[in-house]
Amino acid sequence: MRAAVYHAFNGPIAVETVPDPEPPRDGVVLKVMANGVCRSDWHGWVGHDPDISLPHVPGHELAGVVEAVGPDCGGWTRGDRVAAPFVLGCGRCPSCSAGQPQVCDDQEQPGFTYWGGFAEYVAIPRADRNLVRLPDALGFVEAASLGCRFTTAFRAVIDQGRLAAGEWLAVHGCGGVGLSAIMIGRAAGANVVAVDVDPSALSRAQALGAAATIDAKAADDPPALIREATRGGAHVSIDALGHRETFRNSILCLRTQGRHVQVGLLAGPHAAPPAPMERVIARELEILGSHGMAAHRFPQLFDMIAAGALNPGALVTDRLDLEGGARLLMRMGEGAPAQGGVAVIDRF
Repeated sequence: MRAAVYHAFNGPIAVETVPDPEPPRDGVVLKVMANGVCRSDWHGWVGHDPDISLPHVPGHELAGVVEAVGPDCGGWTRGDRVAAPFVLGCGRCPSCSAGQPQVCDDQEQPGFTYWGGFAEYVAIPRADRNLVRLPDALGFVEAASLGCRFTTAFRAVIDQGRLAAGEWLAVHGCGGVGLSAIMIGRAAGANVVAVDVDPSALSRAQALGAAATIDAKAADDPPALIREATRGGAHVSIDALGHRETFRNSILCLRTQGRHVQVGLLAGPHAAPPAPMERVIARELEILGSHGMAAHRFPQLFDMIAAGALNPGALVTDRLDLEGGARLLMRMGEGAPAQGGVAVIDRF
């Protein structure tokens, strides 16, 4: 099969011919029909993820068709249209038993713990527990973002942030996760203020329903502007980028007893950001993490898409071939390629 492979962190990502994967005993092999180009894959490429072994094939936002089925997998047949969350739970640990496989103690992750979806085919272990059947009306390109960015934003806003109608949501960073959070926040009946340093990303945020936008590059004190725009501070704030400054700004923009949700990966030089704990204590703020979404939560998302309340396809700005996806991934550290929408590989 053709796959985009890198042999060194920060090294070239080139399309090579590599052996086709075999189906795991409890899993399947998918023919990949679409795979998103996500900043998390960039973090892996530069060496921020200790689970990656070289050589490596990135890609964890995937949708496709079942091509082959392992002998211990009983729930899927060849030709099924599916997607998968990027965390594949084991089904046995305490977290999985509690219905929280996105924080599985023994998780597998395509594109991180093993080769991912920047390829014609990808193996998916634990398929009976983790694969999700796609509605007939949902295309592969639209479904690709559901493995990570859109579902991560959905759980961050709805489950972890507990956003309610009429509340204010602040979104720091308007890339794929941030724009997804804006769309989900509006669907939940909340008001949204979007924060970024890229005017084009802020324009996209406004088009998706943000009630206010703030250019953090031009502002001396973004949290103060958010508190002013929201008449007291956001009820829920999300750092969708993963940066020391956005982490701090997200906490400082909250009103009393507000909830900060960390979605963007804090890695490399941003791995241990200082927190304004005096404000957290005095205002009784909550600091929450969010890491993907379990397969059993997808039906609610599908229902909202079918009803027209959510449209993940509206976030797709670029459809690329495999070589173009590899080039984009290597440029994501420059900032601009990650802004303003979602890029999806749909030609392999």
